[in-house]
Formats: sequence, C-alpha cells, structure tokens
Amino acid sequence: MRASVDRSVGGQRTRQERIRLVLADDHEIVRVGLRHLLGRSDRIELVAEARTGEEAVALVRHHRPDVVLLDIVMPQMNGIEAARIIRTAMPSVRVVMLTSYEDSFHIEQALRAGAHGYLTKDMAPEELLEAIEATVAGEQVFSPAILDFLPEVRQRVLVPGQEPLVRLTAQECRVLRLIAQGMTSKEIAKQLGISPRTVETHRAHLMEKLHVHNVAALVRFALFNMEYLERVARGGE
Repeated sequence: MRASVDRSVGGQRTRQERIRLVLADDHEIVRVGLRHLLGRSDRIELVAEARTGEEAVALVRHHRPDVVLLDIVMPQMNGIEAARIIRTAMPSVRVVMLTSYEDSFHIEQALRAGAHGYLTKDMAPEELLEAIEATVAGEQVFSPAILDFLPEVRQRVLVPGQEPLVRLTAQECRVLRLIAQGMTSKEIAKQLGISPRTVETHRAHLMEKLHVHNVAALVRFALFNMEYLERVARGGE
C-alpha cells in the first residue's frame, strides 16, 4: 500500500539534515515497533516518545521537533486536541495522525485541528518513512484508504468560518456536554434552568453546525472534544 501524497508548496530541506520526530501512542507495543522502524532510517531521529496527549504537547514544546506522529485515542487528552494545541502554539511543527480509524468524522476533526497528514497503521514501513519525509518537505500525506473521504471532508473543512468548536456558544457547549453524558432533554433543561423545547432547539443547532444527523454522532464529537467543551462551559459566554 502506497501512501498518497497531496503535494503543496513547502520549504526545501537539505539531505544532510536529520528529521527530528516525536512519537505519541498509548500502546507500548506500537511505540516499540515504530521505534525499531524509525531506527532503520539515517534521515530520521526519534527524539522523544509520549503515551498521552498531554505528554505529547509537553514534549513537542520542549524538543521543538520537525514532525510529531499522533495516535488519536490516548489517555488524558486525545490526539485531535493535542494536534490543535500544537498547531496553535507551534505552527512550524508538522503534525501527522497515525491511527487505525478510517472514517470521515476523524479525518475531518484531524484536518480541522490543522493536521498535515492522516496515515493508517496498516501502511507499509517504507511508505511511512517516505510520508514523514514528504510532510516535512511541505506536502500533505494520506493513506490510500483515506482518499475516498477527502473531497467531501475538504469541502466542509475549507468553508470560511466553519470551524465547529469556535462557532458553538457556551450554552451549546453545555448542552452538548450533557448530551454526551446521556441526559435526556428534560434532565438537561432542569440542570441548566431552561425549557426542554430550548434544549431541543440547541440540539438542532448543534447538528446543523457540526454537520451531523443523529445523537450518536453528537456524542462522538463531544467525547473527542470534551476538554474544550468543559473549558468553555465553565468560562461562560
């Protein structure tokens, strides 16, 4: 399986420079395998490993690598939120998701967070090494399994002003957080001091803003962005 590279303009890098990389995955067996693979390359230097999203952010802040490989599901902070923080605080770092998830939801969230690539863990070792070099050279990289999702996802991601988290009000964040906790409209209304009909209105607005069509999709979005939702809900409007 060959990783597909969506080429874009990027800076040139001399062959003598080694690519400094931070790896983040909560499974030790995955990190061991990737450590061994990366060690086979004389172009890539693994400078640090993380098992949580928070560790990944801290290590990237400390080491300032050229690229970070992020799993999506990790303890404390998921890879999507870690990618968002890294891209905001350290825009020069290239962020690539390396995951087993092959669906439009996770791809869209990764691209909205600013990821430069989305690779699946079933890709060939040599292709992963090529993809790392390509993304540091300024290209976007995607595994072949991801390509079918890209046109639709990119159309949503590239619409101006459509960043979903930014567009949610504090009250919508509160409602979404409680929906993810399994509360009914009546329970949410009682906790927030609003009417059940208002809760349903917020639910409809959430689905429209997040481009989802059922509660299960709302819950999934909320779980992957819970830290942000709780921060906004506590801070108010």
